[in-house]
Amino acid sequence: MARTAVPGRLIWRVARLARARHETATARTLTFDVPDWPAPAQLAGQHVDVRLTAEDGYSTQRSYSLAAPDRVELTVQWVPDGEVSPYLTDVLGVGDPVEIRGPIGGWFVWRPNATPPVPPVLLVAGGSGVVPLMAMIRARRLARSGTPFRLIYSVRTPADAYYADELRRSEPGLDVTFIYTRTTPDGWPRPPGRLTAADLSTEEGTHDPDRDCFVCGPTGFVEAAADMLLARGHDPRRIKTERFGPSGG
Repeated sequence: MARTAVPGRLIWRVARLARARHETATARTLTFDVPDWPAPAQLAGQHVDVRLTAEDGYSTQRSYSLAAPDRVELTVQWVPDGEVSPYLTDVLGVGDPVEIRGPIGGWFVWRPNATPPVPPVLLVAGGSGVVPLMAMIRARRLARSGTPFRLIYSVRTPADAYYADELRRSEPGLDVTFIYTRTTPDGWPRPPGRLTAADLSTEEGTHDPDRDCFVCGPTGFVEAAADMLLARGHDPRRIKTERFGPSGG
């Protein structure tokens, strides 16, 4: 997922691919070994810059969300005619190097050890926007936090969902709702369609405005979801958004 980076005083480090797996037909999760990586300071929701340099000296870079709070793990969506994503999804092999800079960001983050009481959390993801929210879910698990989490994850079809097996596992205090906009599994109770205000309600048809809300996805999705949250009485100061659009891949 590409975003505007704020590099500050961060330095580039050589990272080598340690392992990889396919999340979907067009997305790949990459875990890197990075010497001297400041892992203890890494926050769920942050991102990194990835830079590729050709033999002739030409270089290009993109920003990607970290998918976990305790390691350099990225899930990269293939972008047609892109400069970076096709290499990361189709070419990069175990042991191959790239340059990485980070972690970056301090606003769109969740801290499990914030001053108690830590309020409940609502996560709303569209497509690959689930990546930084997955880092928050994993941070909650690692911290053994009892903070109630709810994830509403909108994707086109079941085959497009990232981390599907992990998200379907039962976990106390974590509620996951999949919304399919094009095709649903057989017998799915909700017909295919875009996110609606009703989807933001609980099973009892209510909602909790005292939640910290994190919304991530394409620009149109994020704007629509944020507007629905505001209309339902959520405090705008507690709605944090990250959006992405065409970036060249």
